[in-house]
Amino acid sequence: MRRKPRIPPSPLPQRQGVDPVRVRLPLSDEWDTVGDYLVARLSGAAPGVVEDMLASGLVVGVDGQPVDARTPYTPGLRLWFHRDLPPEVPVPFALEVVHRDAHLVVADKPHFLATTPRGSHVTETALARLRRELGIPALGAAHRLDRLTAGLVLFTVRPAERGAYQTLFSARRVRKEYEAIAPYDPSLALPRTVRSRILKERGVPAAQEVEGVPNAETLVELVERRGPLGRYRLTPHTGQTHQLRVHMSALGVPILGDPLYPKVTGPVPAGDFRRPLQLLARRLEFTDPVTGVEHRLCSGRTLRAWESYEEWAGL
Repeated sequence: MRRKPRIPPSPLPQRQGVDPVRVRLPLSDEWDTVGDYLVARLSGAAPGVVEDMLASGLVVGVDGQPVDARTPYTPGLRLWFHRDLPPEVPVPFALEVVHRDAHLVVADKPHFLATTPRGSHVTETALARLRRELGIPALGAAHRLDRLTAGLVLFTVRPAERGAYQTLFSARRVRKEYEAIAPYDPSLALPRTVRSRILKERGVPAAQEVEGVPNAETLVELVERRGPLGRYRLTPHTGQTHQLRVHMSALGVPILGDPLYPKVTGPVPAGDFRRPLQLLARRLEFTDPVTGVEHRLCSGRTLRAWESYEEWAGL
């Protein structure tokens, strides 16, 4: 079996818990210099930004030495630099650690906090926060939760062990249980298992159910009712993007606070924390692939709509 080439360690330290960007020059003779390639590759940057980075010595090679715009293009050359980190609106909710050992950190993520750096959410993410607060630069995410979903997320301490924990999720050896608050429908027969085929296209905010072999399966149970609202236990047997939100909407009981289902109402504005999605990753249960320990972890959070259901009942 052919091994993948080893990626050399970054010559640049993290900044605010965020890794530097790594670029490997393609095996091509299309460009004459490093500057030509980076200007083309980073075409979304403002005019002059890439040139200024190169002139200021902010782009380095594997030895940590700066490269400039005139450095000859060498296929396969690896470069590192830090992206510009514009100010982000702080998410004003605590990120609680519910379990920590030599291998794992399991955090109880609040609503509105992204799991890992992506798009406009970079420093205000669970991963960057934990790296800073716990002093573990090598911390990595074994899986992800949507930014709008609260609850348990598993992070790995040792990069060499990350694959073993990621495999737990891809092989469906983790029992995940979610809690959701949604309208109560007396005509909806529960419990039931919902199966469908879900398609999420890149760049399109909402996923859709389409014809074809099911790739998403969720057990939906009603736990309790308060007036016009129900508290539901959702047990996914697959992990498609937005699966629980899509399935609840398809049943006619969309999760409260959802800006995408059943109708896209637009992105939640930065700094607007008034209407959190009423979805919580409540439990994670699994056998540790490294230590053999049986983990049964539970979020300590509550969903706001259930505590003040009169306020949410008309939503």
